[in-house]
Amino acid sequence: MVGFATGDDAAVYRISDELALVQTVDFFPPVVDDPFWYGAVSAANSLSDIYATGAKPLTALNIVAFPKDLPRQILKDILRGGASKAAEAGVLIVGGHTIDDAEPKYGLAVTGIVKPGQQLTNANARPGDALILTKPLGSGVITTAAKKDLADDAVLQAAIEHMATLNKAAAEAALKIGVNACTDVTGYGLLGHLRGMAKASGVAARVHFEAVPIMAGAWSLAVEQEISPSGTHRNRTYHDHGVCWEPDIHPDAYRLLYDPQTSGGLLISLPEAKADALVSELHARGVDDAVVVGAIVDGPAAAIQVSA
Repeated sequence: MVGFATGDDAAVYRISDELALVQTVDFFPPVVDDPFWYGAVSAANSLSDIYATGAKPLTALNIVAFPKDLPRQILKDILRGGASKAAEAGVLIVGGHTIDDAEPKYGLAVTGIVKPGQQLTNANARPGDALILTKPLGSGVITTAAKKDLADDAVLQAAIEHMATLNKAAAEAALKIGVNACTDVTGYGLLGHLRGMAKASGVAARVHFEAVPIMAGAWSLAVEQEISPSGTHRNRTYHDHGVCWEPDIHPDAYRLLYDPQTSGGLLISLPEAKADALVSELHARGVDDAVVVGAIVDGPAAAIQVSA
């Protein structure tokens, strides 16, 4: 029912009129030094693709690359972090596979279920929709700064807690209110994932930069210290031909709008008349940073306008 043609978050395969399987996989090297938090963030990131489809995750398989000369306690802590997030999500880790590799890598292959026809995709955004983002941006900037010992401990810990937060509550709120399209914001940054949604839906979009939530400390690190991960510049090179920046935008705004996120929030497209209800529902469920950041508009597919 959903494959890779539109670059969607997960595959959806119909089993019967009442049941479809939803499958995804994701893993990456450490983004933080603490092995427990690394495992928790990676698991939350892997589960996010299931939540973005409106499905319920059921089982997961660990995917592990680990150097045989590192202490096994580090591996135990990584798996413990992943298991804690899986348990929070109500997901059973039923096995996995481990290989020897020079650099640690960890993630999950996740299977979920959804009723056919009720799945969310990135391909149904409609002109007149509001765009809601459920987590602040900046994790790429902050974790890059941390690798250079330039991020305050409090700034880094707050970013870690954002990354480790499941998108479960956000997905449940979206399903309750009813939305047209959904994706999660990860490695391509907000503008990259929005362009993917707009392209798949055959629409254009507008983003109001001043409305976009930013993690504490990220703007200072990005602008004053000019810290950005390499992925930011790759995202900009690949996508900026489709983005129109209004003249009053801060010249460094791209550093946050293209910032590659780890376990970022959901980007939700829904009728404008429902936007206030969804924001209220998200806040009631503890998704405190959720806010309207833009709109879907008529125009060339995947064309994005960024205004102040």
